[in-house]
Amino acid sequence: MDPLSTTFAALADPTRRAILARLTEGEATVAELAEPFDITTQAVSKHLRVLEEAGLITRGRRAQWRPSRLREDALDDATDWLEHHRAAFRHRFDALDREIAALRRDEGNSDGNH
Repeated sequence: MDPLSTTFAALADPTRRAILARLTEGEATVAELAEPFDITTQAVSKHLRVLEEAGLITRGRRAQWRPSRLREDALDDATDWLEHHRAAFRHRFDALDREIAALRRDEGNSDGNH
């Protein structure tokens, strides 16, 4: 899978999005990340592996601890892709608005000619 697809696949899961949101506050261990969820630390570890493979987080090692942290540039490619397509959609919607306005003007002009 290409990196962008891997990123969006990782973001598709609400638990992984919640983990990323927590990591915006700073690094955390698996146990700390598991606290708000009704899932095992093993399940959180699996989610962390997916996030790490997608390049969204890094995992360190300090003695017995393996804190996870959000990568600063983690969402840059996804954001760039979304912004590019948002601009294209905005351009299309603006063109559609102009077309609708022109049709309404034409409709108004033809009503007055009868």
